[in-house]
Amino acid sequence: MNRASILFSVLIAVLTVSLWGLLNRPSDEPPWPERIQGFSFQPMGANDDPTEGKYPSIMDIDQDLALLQDDAHAVRTYSVAQTLAEIPQLAEGHGLNVALGAWLGADAADNEAEIERLIEVYRGSRRTVVRVIVGNESLLRKDLDVKELIGYLKRVKAAVWAPVSTAEPWHVWLKHPELAEQVDFITVHLLPYWEGIPLEKAVDYVINRYEELKSAYPDKQIVIGEVGWPSNGRKIKGAEASPENQTRFLRRFLHEAEQRGYVYYVMEAFDQPWKRKIEGAIGSYWGVYDTAREPKFDFIEPVVRIPEWRELAAISVIVAVIILVLVFRDSTTLGSGGRWFLALVTYGIATAAVWIVYDYTRQYMTLPTVAVGLVLLVGGLGIIVLLVAEAHEWAEALWLKRWRRPFPQRFAGDGERPFVSIHVPAFNEPPELLKETLDGLDALDYPHFEVLVVDNNTKDPNVWKPVQTHCQKLGSRFRFFHIDPLGGYKAGALNYALRNTNPAAEVIAAIDADYLVYPAWLRDLVPAFDDPEVAIAQAPQDYRDGARDAFKAMCMAEYAGFFHIGMITRNERNAIIQHGTMTMVRRSALDAVEGWAEWCITEDAELGLRLFEQGHKAFYIPRTYGRGLMPDTFADYSKQRFRWAYGAVMIMRHHYQALLGIEPSKLTAGQRYHFMAGWLPWLADGFNLLFNFAALAWSICMVTSPSDFMPPWINIAAIPLVLFVFKITKSFYLYRRRIGATLRQSFAAGLAGLALSHTIARAVWTGFATRKLGFFRTPKLAKAPALIRAVSDVREELLFLIALWLAACFVLMREDAYMLDVRVWAAVLLVQSLPFLATVFVSLISALRGLPAGLVGTMGQIHGRIRDA
Repeated sequence: MNRASILFSVLIAVLTVSLWGLLNRPSDEPPWPERIQGFSFQPMGANDDPTEGKYPSIMDIDQDLALLQDDAHAVRTYSVAQTLAEIPQLAEGHGLNVALGAWLGADAADNEAEIERLIEVYRGSRRTVVRVIVGNESLLRKDLDVKELIGYLKRVKAAVWAPVSTAEPWHVWLKHPELAEQVDFITVHLLPYWEGIPLEKAVDYVINRYEELKSAYPDKQIVIGEVGWPSNGRKIKGAEASPENQTRFLRRFLHEAEQRGYVYYVMEAFDQPWKRKIEGAIGSYWGVYDTAREPKFDFIEPVVRIPEWRELAAISVIVAVIILVLVFRDSTTLGSGGRWFLALVTYGIATAAVWIVYDYTRQYMTLPTVAVGLVLLVGGLGIIVLLVAEAHEWAEALWLKRWRRPFPQRFAGDGERPFVSIHVPAFNEPPELLKETLDGLDALDYPHFEVLVVDNNTKDPNVWKPVQTHCQKLGSRFRFFHIDPLGGYKAGALNYALRNTNPAAEVIAAIDADYLVYPAWLRDLVPAFDDPEVAIAQAPQDYRDGARDAFKAMCMAEYAGFFHIGMITRNERNAIIQHGTMTMVRRSALDAVEGWAEWCITEDAELGLRLFEQGHKAFYIPRTYGRGLMPDTFADYSKQRFRWAYGAVMIMRHHYQALLGIEPSKLTAGQRYHFMAGWLPWLADGFNLLFNFAALAWSICMVTSPSDFMPPWINIAAIPLVLFVFKITKSFYLYRRRIGATLRQSFAAGLAGLALSHTIARAVWTGFATRKLGFFRTPKLAKAPALIRAVSDVREELLFLIALWLAACFVLMREDAYMLDVRVWAAVLLVQSLPFLATVFVSLISALRGLPAGLVGTMGQIHGRIRDA
């Protein structure tokens, strides 16, 4: 890092720490009373679970009561099962009163046993038990009806001397005045979080509900049996669960309660992880103390949103600096705008990552959450690498001070120039199309060249013989070979041509059978080989049928991004992707690496990497020197991209040791970076396919078993949305700035690229699962498919689209669909469906040949907007 990079890093670090500090400014709240009225008390520890018959020991209960004896006057219990029956006697030793509770459920036999046990415990602890609460939200859960509950109340009232009640939310009491007539006092649960009440209105909400009950039943004492706020969990409407909000709510409520003389029990003394089974994750986090019996917040000091913010800010800065050291280590030509941009993005990513990890680790860890956390950590690292790579390309595409490797246009004189052998591989190509290509080669403005046409494996003589005849008419420069059989696909044909090349040839050029080259192609690019280190001279692919219809215009716009953004950026570090048309190779270098790789379906890109491994240079000039034809249908467009992505995985598997530096080679760090970073978006598409399967499976579970499966954690669920927005924004911005595309053209390019996502994903996984895939030619001049055929070609994507839309709809039919995390998850499902929707749309566009290219806007002959420093 140079001094400018260090300055940018330090300034953004200061900004980051300042932002952490701004968001965590302390604010005053009323202090916690010296002793509160009471706690809801369930003494289960981290490993206890009453649903499985696991209860705390008497010693553990006694220790919990000892912890609370100076903090509260009383505790409220919920059951007298097993060791919980000992609470009243143990509480007496610590000077604590007890509101003794009995749990009533749907099982009559269990209820009978619980009532008998309650009466027995009460009679042994009369001096400690100040009130009895029979049942807890039994009507709310619909375990009992009003008549059954009144029966239990009457029975207990007849057996004990303490005042008797049952506990229900406020609305249940208002709905059943007959129940209020049967109790000695009203035990009400006032939990504004469950009602979706924002924190700022929560205490007023409690007071208003209390007064509403007091007005309805003026002769009854109102006891607040539960009042509290969770420190973690889902956001319900305006109610957000957090340690800060829990602190603020309780300290504000306690201040009001002490002034108003309320009798209350704070919900609750200790966190209860076992409750996640019956209430979801939220049920675990209502305690004032955690499972280690440590207070979760400060009772007196000003409230801070994240008390550990200084440590987290420091970690954010350290992570960002590590990333920036790697990003800026080779950035001498990057302008100040690019450095600011990368620093901002990097610090933003680091800060978000640290906060997400911190937030995730605040939950109680179980084996599933640890496993999910590890998967998310690996996925998160991948997303960070992807975002940084995308941001780096964005910065280098827009904010370079100067080109490291400029694009000088060199002109060859009429003197001695190298002999060039042009190779044209062909398989089953329309003869008129190929003859047009050969006519273009015949018109080249260059003195020393030959053309070898290798037609491999074409069966129909009516296809290849007219081409043979045409070559004979063009003269001795043109030689035609028909070989059947010939293995190795296109690479096999190119190697055959290499074996039959004129010994005087110093440069090998290759073009596809549909390309019309410009006369100046050889004269302008061959001089690149005057540099003895140059082994590749490459011009971009361009197309002449972009104005034919809307589909072709979309494809042309999408192709332009690679050749006029990605390739230009890669050229800065001598790391271009060689492509098998409009390319030239030094013959000696090609012979040294033993020709084209017949094992690889993308033999052109593989050859380029092998030449880089030998220390050679590539020359790239972003100027059109020939124009070919694009695929006619979306099916063919998709097959072409499948081949490219599959070939990339084959190359990755074959060359990973050289790319990772395990195997000695002359690859530079910049070349390794660009090859790996260039494949990252395709690998991301592959992993996105797994995410889609997992998302659908989880959504099915959410719909079929809503009580057991909650929406994914909202911070994690939002990541795909952020990634999607970032990539789309980058694409639009670079197309507008670097290529000069219109808004419609930028949208069309993005849509066409998005439509290939599933194809790329399948290619990636096929590449990892197999070692060989047959070569398939990209057809030209194909007949337009019918609409039904267009839909059939994308049936997989259509099924995914329907599945994701149905999943989103059914998820929004859950009872808790009003909650933010459910809505965010539905939004994620809809966003995940967009690539599939794009696929169906673009396939239909390809079938409608009558749609004019003007709907998109023709790109014309693109030269790119290369800015001088």
